[in-house]
Amino acid sequence: MRKHDNLVRPFALGRSFGSLPETGRSDMRASAYVICATPRSGSTLLCDLLATSGVAGRPHSYFRAEDIDEWADGWGVEGQADLQDPAFDRAYVCAMAKAGRAGTDVFGLRLMPASLKDATRRLGTALGQEGDLPTLLGRAFGPTRYIHLSRDDRAAQAASLLRAQQSGLWHVSPDGSERERTAPMRAAPIDAEALAVAQKGLAADDRAWERFFAAHAIAPLRLTYERLAADPHAELATVLAALGLDPTHAANARIMTRKMASGANP
Repeated sequence: MRKHDNLVRPFALGRSFGSLPETGRSDMRASAYVICATPRSGSTLLCDLLATSGVAGRPHSYFRAEDIDEWADGWGVEGQADLQDPAFDRAYVCAMAKAGRAGTDVFGLRLMPASLKDATRRLGTALGQEGDLPTLLGRAFGPTRYIHLSRDDRAAQAASLLRAQQSGLWHVSPDGSERERTAPMRAAPIDAEALAVAQKGLAADDRAWERFFAAHAIAPLRLTYERLAADPHAELATVLAALGLDPTHAANARIMTRKMASGANP
């Protein structure tokens, strides 16, 4: 088994994929990172902090299947994602690399367990190579670190998830205005059975990440929602230091979400 730890050494990119720059670094600072999260674990808060630090790219869920077409349209990538077209995947990954770096030296990505399979397929198609996800990320982006973001209070996480699904409102801005709404409000009770089902699903997601880390000998940086919510800038400084970046840049970061009044997380 290839040992990845939480830092995957880069592989040289082929000439046919030359629109992605070579990213190997002699000092082995991270060229990329993956936030390995579950729903309502505070990943949007962490993504915002990293993006507004000005030095750590712009992480987002670029491989979320439901959003591929929207990202591609915004980036001017032609073709259809559902056709599994190598040309589309190559163009998409190149555009994603630019968006995820946001003018910095570091590429940021957020992944949920549901996106692991599709991310592996698209990266493999784009590179024209087979491999597991950590290997493909290393080949595409260079040294990659993994950040595992979880939530200790799974009951609260499940309640937050159900509230977001039923209200359609996922995040609010610091001033209380709606930031992300995916559907109109629909009235539905949150009962014990629904909470149990949600907790079971979140537990399965947590187990999926642990299997992923074990299978690839990855030792991720581990964060929790509770610590992140209690002291966002201190946790960000920890992440920046783990990426080989100056942790003082954490002071530049802005909090762009507010804890929702019902108790849902950012």
